[in-house]
Amino acid sequence: MNSTLPSLLAEQGLVILDGALATELESRGADLKDPLWSARLLIERPELIREVHLDYFRAGADVATTASYQASFEGFARRGIGFDEAAALMRLSVQLAAEARDAFWAEPANRVGRHRPLVAASVGPYGAMLADGSEYRGYPGVTRAQLAAFHRPRLEVLAASGADLLACETLPGLDEALAIASLLPALALPAWISFSCRDGEHVSQGERFADCVAALDGLPGVAAVGLNCTAPQHVPALVAAAQARTRLPIVVYPNSGEQWDGVAKCWHGVRDAEDFAAQALRWQRGGARLIGGCCRTGPGEIRALRAAVLAAG
Repeated sequence: MNSTLPSLLAEQGLVILDGALATELESRGADLKDPLWSARLLIERPELIREVHLDYFRAGADVATTASYQASFEGFARRGIGFDEAAALMRLSVQLAAEARDAFWAEPANRVGRHRPLVAASVGPYGAMLADGSEYRGYPGVTRAQLAAFHRPRLEVLAASGADLLACETLPGLDEALAIASLLPALALPAWISFSCRDGEHVSQGERFADCVAALDGLPGVAAVGLNCTAPQHVPALVAAAQARTRLPIVVYPNSGEQWDGVAKCWHGVRDAEDFAAQALRWQRGGARLIGGCCRTGPGEIRALRAAVLAAG
């Protein structure tokens, strides 16, 4: 029997997500200096995407998040790619993750102590299409109706692609979350919604994270709510705020803790998989039920997280 997010949560208590896709692809030699970012490899090196998904499953991930974050009809159109081909590339992102999942699950040893993993189709924010970093600032001049019109066609393609759920991620503000939530009932596929946060209290656009979480509580199709692409030191306060305002499972997948230097175009700081896993256990004790990593986390962090969860019982 295939797994679902509710069944995994019921049986395991904690669902382990994967880590970063783009920065992991870069670490394997991929050139992502392109507005399409990791979606560029759907065209040029799809086999590398499949390989990373498989490595995350082997490391212990219960969910693969697809390479569709930056995949939008508008973004592909700027590269001369028409609607039908763009839709096919979006479906390919799900196919690659599903192929990796099926290859992992075909090995009997991988089934010991595990449930069949899920595939979450990544839905990046409007700001990802702009490719100017505005998913970390917001775009208050864009209306909720405009945001819904932007997201609808891609959501329809991804919802019909064979994914198990949608990962609507790195949203900077509430209007975009509500625009997406308004579309979910027609899609018949559950979604988690996660915000980028600038500190321990506010999402990137400035609203209080607790208010954003509360506004999504109980909306049809919203299966979990939380944060991603956020500094890990902010996570405990954000999880506590969410716990007080929602009955939904809380999803958490922050960055590694390193800092991006936009001038030098490099990361600074220390990356420590064991420390990341130790922090993740604290987030779990605080109430998070889906935990993984975002930028600069990789299979090492996910492997350490799964080992820590098993050791903690």
